Amino acid sequence: MQFRLFESAVYANRRAGLRKNGLTGLIILLGNEESSMNYKDNWYPFRQDSHFLYYFGINTASLVAVIDADTGAEIIFGDELTIEDIVWTGPLPSLVDMAHAVGVSKTRPYNHIETVIRQAMASGRKIHVTPPYRSENKIKLAQWLQVGVDAVDQFVSVPLIKAIISQRAYKENREVAEMDKATIISADMHLAAMRFAKPGMKEYEVMAKVKETAYASNASLSFHPIVTIHGETLHNVYSGHTIKEGQMILCDAGAANDMHYAGDLTCTFPVGKKFTDRQKEMYEIVLHAHQTSVAMLKPGVLFKEVYLNAAQKIVEGMQQLGIMKGNAAEAVAAGAHAMFFQCGLGHMIGLDVHDMEDLGETYVGYTDELKKSTQFGIKSLRLGRALEPGFTLTVEPGIYMIPELMDKWESENKFTEFINYPALQNYRDFSGIRVEEDYLITETGYRLLGKKLPMTVAEVEAVRAESLS
Repeated sequence: MQFRLFESAVYANRRAGLRKNGLTGLIILLGNEESSMNYKDNWYPFRQDSHFLYYFGINTASLVAVIDADTGAEIIFGDELTIEDIVWTGPLPSLVDMAHAVGVSKTRPYNHIETVIRQAMASGRKIHVTPPYRSENKIKLAQWLQVGVDAVDQFVSVPLIKAIISQRAYKENREVAEMDKATIISADMHLAAMRFAKPGMKEYEVMAKVKETAYASNASLSFHPIVTIHGETLHNVYSGHTIKEGQMILCDAGAANDMHYAGDLTCTFPVGKKFTDRQKEMYEIVLHAHQTSVAMLKPGVLFKEVYLNAAQKIVEGMQQLGIMKGNAAEAVAAGAHAMFFQCGLGHMIGLDVHDMEDLGETYVGYTDELKKSTQFGIKSLRLGRALEPGFTLTVEPGIYMIPELMDKWESENKFTEFINYPALQNYRDFSGIRVEEDYLITETGYRLLGKKLPMTVAEVEAVRAESLS
């Protein structure tokens, strides 16, 4: 094999568990295709579908698998390499050998899938598919199901979605071990940024060091890194600014290890040796929100309540600086904290950096009883449900000073009972701060995944002082 697998029994047991979730009919799990960048044979890096990886493990393009929930039959559809393929790829394991490695005894040519699906439909059998997030898979499903592309969604199976989440949300010990590896590499990526960055560099030079660290550890990126002096922009991917003394760098980056498990960490550090007094005050607010939120992690606690704790700690910190006023709990209930804390507090993490998010946040992060809020700020909370042992998630509070939002809310006289707008205007050029770590929920509480990053002001400044000495 040219990729790493768990033992075949792992995949067989997962598939058996999926069949026992009350499903009937055919479960269709599509692997991904190679995806062209600017012409047919110039591909983006291949990434297999995570559900296919979880149940079948094979990291090869152009495969689709069927599980018959009624009979237990399992088939992987794909094509063996031709000599023309081998000229370009070299000899690779046969599809039959790859299938045997994950406990599947039957394979068929790829184009046979259409006949199997149509025969099942003609017999009145249920077809279960997950929401297709790639256009090529949606087009294929439309052809196989003999419907228009827009009608494919009617075949998306909520019972299948819930069945997958009921397995993938609870990480096996072997998965946690892989996530530890990914998060250790992710921590090394951040340490590299902290140690490498110097005044006068471009952001992209620091980003290059972050990426180099991942690739040098036989890992890839779990998402495109954010390395920016404009941390107030939540997903800032531009990296052409020159970094200067007195600024801060926000680095949000993670590795995907060779089993595709993801890490996702964020650090914020000064470009110089020390935070300014104003930066230190804000950083301490974020750190306190983080530490008190982490302390709440244990089974049975609603992650929504952990988010509300972080929001209230940020409001209380802003009150100490004279930027906010009034009752902190009332300010959070009204949504005034979202002037500074516009995003959620965290999300599930696993084979995907936002684990299973293609299945829908309402199913992954919420329940039939607990619904997502529509209020600005908390509506971006991807995870709200009660925590359970085996969950793996991020905790990532932040403060983001967005001038456009300041101006909009002030012009609308919004939350004037809670926000001191004249004082706030002094922070128009502040940028943003975020810290983030990954955690496993245990039977009694929580455990940090990977290794600890420097996070206190003293720890961060010690790294920066050493790197600039």
